[in-house]
Amino acid sequence: MLDVLIVGAGPTGLTLALWLTKQGINIRIIDKSTGPGETSRAMAVQARTLELYRQLDLAEAVISAGHKNPAVNMWARGKRKAHISFGDAGSNITPYPFVLVYPQDKHERLLEEHLRSLGVTVERETEFLSFEDRGDLVVARLRMPDDTEQVCEARYLAGCDGARSPIRHQLGTEFDGGTYKQIFYVADVEVTGLEPAGEVHIVLDKEDFILLMSYGEGNLYRLIGTVKDERAERVEALTFDDVKHDAILGLGIQIAKVNWFSTYRVHHRVAADFRSGRAFLLGDAAHVHSPVGGQGMNTGINDAINLAWKLTAVLRGQASDGLLDSYALERQAFARKLVATTDRLFTFVTTEGNFADFVKTRIAPTFVSIAYRIDSVREFMFRLISQTTIDYHGSPLSEGEAASTRGGDRLPWVRTESSDNYASLSPIEWQIHVYGAVSPDIKSWCAQHDMPLYVFEWTESHHNAGLAQNAVYLLRPDTYVALVDDAASTETLDRYFSSRNFNLNKTL
Repeated sequence: MLDVLIVGAGPTGLTLALWLTKQGINIRIIDKSTGPGETSRAMAVQARTLELYRQLDLAEAVISAGHKNPAVNMWARGKRKAHISFGDAGSNITPYPFVLVYPQDKHERLLEEHLRSLGVTVERETEFLSFEDRGDLVVARLRMPDDTEQVCEARYLAGCDGARSPIRHQLGTEFDGGTYKQIFYVADVEVTGLEPAGEVHIVLDKEDFILLMSYGEGNLYRLIGTVKDERAERVEALTFDDVKHDAILGLGIQIAKVNWFSTYRVHHRVAADFRSGRAFLLGDAAHVHSPVGGQGMNTGINDAINLAWKLTAVLRGQASDGLLDSYALERQAFARKLVATTDRLFTFVTTEGNFADFVKTRIAPTFVSIAYRIDSVREFMFRLISQTTIDYHGSPLSEGEAASTRGGDRLPWVRTESSDNYASLSPIEWQIHVYGAVSPDIKSWCAQHDMPLYVFEWTESHHNAGLAQNAVYLLRPDTYVALVDDAASTETLDRYFSSRNFNLNKTL
């Protein structure tokens, strides 16, 4: 029988398909479209996504195909007020201290090609119609390319089918939130005269807001802005000429060519449930939010990787079905936090009125410029954007604390002379890290349970990163810290797995 039916072949669905296939799970992925998207849509690939892409040797391919935006420039009233360097802020946090711009259409093609190399082809022009959860399996009705209907049986169903998700609608899951009143436009443009070139530019100019992100291909940029006044009432008929405004003119640039233009409304919603029986919601089917910070696509990709290892463990009999509840708990908590954060930022940049204009154009740029000179503030801002702050502290899978690292944290990255402590994270598997000396008991326990053990010579860099000398760090297959044990006790390891119904008699 098919293990997992994946509906939707955007970045979320493709990532889920890749991670499951890599772990030997029998999947089928369908999409009603004729092919990958033809427009750029989501652009930013954050550092945390690139860290996880190392598990499938995807990181370097994505980086090579994309463009590293090394800094953000803030403009107000025609003058550059702040310059924020990602390299300075993230150099001790991640091997990827930048925001990578890689258009979604190209991103999808790369993911699909990689999936094809693993022997799985996306079934295009195949539409999901409905499903029935029979308790021990899911029976889905599909419309095939020749307009015939087909029944597909699978043990689990993954809804990666977008903001209007038919799967979510059939489940009757509430999608609480709302729609902002502002209309946004997005365009792919060729720009001349922008300095410094190849970077991100944010303009806060009175009631206008625009964002320019470099593709790294000549003078190509993604341009995002707001549509104001009476123009918003005729959004369907707008062209790029209708939205040219003072903020663009204030940069002293010329728009030489418009390759694509579209308008849209921004929503902020989170599904009430990410799991219902054998069906799961991921990506835009589970949460939508403003594009501020370039978080959306990355959040969906992280949903997929979180769920993939858990489905694999259950399907292999390594864990009980209850493990899958932790997907909803962990990812829904983050989605709600993200929506609240982007909502505040979105409200700030789009608020109208004289006082709001004064704050945006006078106070905010000056504050950011001054605050960014403080190391801790600089790191905090980068961590927030890069998604390296994501944690699962409230998860039933998280336990223990030593130094400043807790169960549920992303493993702190530490660079060494020859490599880094992330080099061992490529396999999708449980593993143990010890920074310092490892006891014979831990060595014996790892050998007995076929648990990979990595021991790193203790350095001051490990201390500075928040790691504790000689402590045991049990890492989940998605590279988050599951357990921290300062006492390095085998009894604690045994209790961790047994209390959560993991079967250590089967290979983890």
